[in-house]
Amino acid sequence: MPHTIVSNICEGVADCVVACPVACIKPGQGKNEKGTDFYYIEFDICIDCGICQKVCPVEGAVLAEEREDLQSL
Repeated sequence: MPHTIVSNICEGVADCVVACPVACIKPGQGKNEKGTDFYYIEFDICIDCGICQKVCPVEGAVLAEEREDLQSL
């Protein structure tokens, strides 16, 4: 099951983008509720490796489950 970036927690640091081996992490459109740039995971491409969760410096920004309701594009 793919991981999820929680749009309203993501700070746009983008460590996950560089670390992702399949390039499934993309920039979101606009800003989140905090006014911050954010990223999202393309579920169809994600291989569930968990690297994004390991490298993200923002606690709670990446979940080890597919939660479309928490992720904006």
